[in-house]
Amino acid sequence: MSSKRKRRVKDKWRGKSWYSVLSPPYFGAVELGTLPTDDSAKLVGRIVDATLYDVTDDFTHQYLRMFFRITDIEGKIAHTIFKGHEYSQDYLRSLVRRRTTRVDGTLTVTTKDGFQLRLAVCAFTLSRIKTSQEQIIRRIIRRIVEEKAGVLTFDQFAQEVVLGKIASDIYNEAKKIAPLRHVGIRKSKLTAPPPAAA
Repeated sequence: MSSKRKRRVKDKWRGKSWYSVLSPPYFGAVELGTLPTDDSAKLVGRIVDATLYDVTDDFTHQYLRMFFRITDIEGKIAHTIFKGHEYSQDYLRSLVRRRTTRVDGTLTVTTKDGFQLRLAVCAFTLSRIKTSQEQIIRRIIRRIVEEKAGVLTFDQFAQEVVLGKIASDIYNEAKKIAPLRHVGIRKSKLTAPPPAAA
């Protein structure tokens, strides 16, 4: 009985090959891990997650989780596309302070080359602010994100979202309205590729 059971477990792995999953070129084409399969076609469409630290090798980037979808297989390499990212819950909680205001903005944008993304942006102030100031900051968030999406390709936009360039632009503009402690794009999701890539 026991020898039969052992043989079945062993057979489960027979004929399976391991494939290296790479991040997209715009995120350095670094290896995100390996996956086993008996048919490489089964890997296409799978979602793989990693932290930004895995991509940049910068320890301070552990708070940001990234998602990649496998798009095609070449030899033993699985290529991916950026699918989205999010702050870790612990990191998001660490940003919350008493007697301050959190300004949230959620919007859907389309990049220059036709990719559609949904973004959640957050700004944390140093002290409580008026509702009118919150509204102005939300308008700044929307304007800057929409302007960026209109002039950047998906590859460029994904980089600026994850690496903080867009958040930095929002911070520099919004701090004129109220003192800020943090601005970040806490979550992003690719909701639709361009029609030709669908």
